[in-house]
Amino acid sequence: MMLRRGFILFLPRLVGLLVVACCLVSIVYMLACTPKGDNQQLALPRVHSPTAKEGYEAILQEREEQHRNYIISLKKQIAQLKAELQGRSEQLKNVQDQYPDPLDIRLDHNNPEKAQANLLAFLRSQIEKAEVHSGVKLSTEYAAVPFESFTLQKVYQLETGLTRHPEEKPVRKDKRDELIEVIELAVGSLNNPEGDGNAKHRVYTASDFVEGIYRTEKDKGTLYELTFKGDTKHQFKKIVLFRPFGPVMNVKNENVNMADTLINVIVPLAKRASKFRQFMQNFREMGIQQDGRIHLTVVYFGKEQMNEVKSILENTSKSANFKNFTFIQLNEEFSRGKGLDVGARFWKGNNVVLFFCDVDIYFTAEFLNSCRLNTQPGKKVFYPVLFSQYNPSIIYGHHDSIPPLEQQLIIKKETGFWRDFGFGMTCQYRSDFINIGGFDLDIKGWGGEDVHLYRKYLHSNLIVIRTPVRGLFHLWHEKQCLDELTPEQYKMCMQSKAMNEASHGQLGMLVFKQEIETHLHRQKLSSKKT
Repeated sequence: MMLRRGFILFLPRLVGLLVVACCLVSIVYMLACTPKGDNQQLALPRVHSPTAKEGYEAILQEREEQHRNYIISLKKQIAQLKAELQGRSEQLKNVQDQYPDPLDIRLDHNNPEKAQANLLAFLRSQIEKAEVHSGVKLSTEYAAVPFESFTLQKVYQLETGLTRHPEEKPVRKDKRDELIEVIELAVGSLNNPEGDGNAKHRVYTASDFVEGIYRTEKDKGTLYELTFKGDTKHQFKKIVLFRPFGPVMNVKNENVNMADTLINVIVPLAKRASKFRQFMQNFREMGIQQDGRIHLTVVYFGKEQMNEVKSILENTSKSANFKNFTFIQLNEEFSRGKGLDVGARFWKGNNVVLFFCDVDIYFTAEFLNSCRLNTQPGKKVFYPVLFSQYNPSIIYGHHDSIPPLEQQLIIKKETGFWRDFGFGMTCQYRSDFINIGGFDLDIKGWGGEDVHLYRKYLHSNLIVIRTPVRGLFHLWHEKQCLDELTPEQYKMCMQSKAMNEASHGQLGMLVFKQEIETHLHRQKLSSKKT
């Protein structure tokens, strides 16, 4: 009973203490949370202020007003950022519409109008990117893309080769059709000028064409500038046309497994045992050791040096544990076409890639893969352009000694040339070779048979892959053109012999060797006198 009475007396004191504690906590909270002004912090109501309650209400009201103003400021900043972001997005969209990324061009079949508009915008952007209206700063003189010129009858070009000469009539159908189309478009533009309405003007024809120039930037398009006769002797009409290249399109994406694709290397041979020994060293390293998916067929003509050749084959077979070879002996006059044809038809296994090769050829394992990747039965045959080595005794005549063969196989203009007039080294599936009719067996001796086969493939529906390759070399050897050859064969043989020796500059140094030595002698005498 006394305990209860004591508790009742203590309760008011406890409540008072709690009230004082709450007040102290509130004061501390306001001291910590009241925002500072420009120069001073908001003060608490003083002891002599009207009332503590009114002071707190004023402070809370001021605090609420500050928060409201801060929120309004943040909303304004957010609105400004949104407006700026939208503006930047519209600018970016306009740039993309003007210069669309070729990777973004899609043929949307659901919206063909949009796809066509995107494509047209991209093609127009190609004109802006190319050197049509203004030049582009280039780092060196080698970066300039030269023009080629043309008339109604001739094309004048810098790059030459088997089918290209400094001056020529356009032989290739695609080039001929291209230039005819451009001239016709220019004539049509002259006869239907924009903005003339029904005004009378002269009628232009192709005979008014004077000359034109054109050049191709591989990633943009082809620029044509055509000049026509004007109304008077010293007046001309100039038409500028541009054929823009479209965006790159994904045509095929496939996995190619060549693990089980065998290559049958067929080599026709007569005598030349020392060259065959060198060939087998290359064959062993690249074909047997590095590649391993290869068969060798040697078609040998006659019996002279035959035992030596067979011995080289047998030694390679034993030392390399290589059994995939066939030796065929023919008792008749050498014929390259006959040897390759017999070797191809002798094969009795599954369809195989045939590589027609000569004994003076050096190939790499990478080339064998190129041979596989660029052939497809019923679809593609491969005609690589090999790099032909110049005479090492001329190339390295100023050296103490001729370097080893592997160090000579460098693709430079001083060491050799692309043999673009030769079609003897080729890869195709056996089924395509048989279906095309094989070689013309009426051709005897050297040359001609490869061109006939090449033309057969060109006249067929097969795709002919013709490209320079870095892993196929023709090793230099002295060439002899026999009197037994036909005039056409002899001419081809002599042409090959002339190009085989050295570069233009190196041959010039040989021609002027006496003048050079005389000059050096005079310089030596002059230095002694001084």
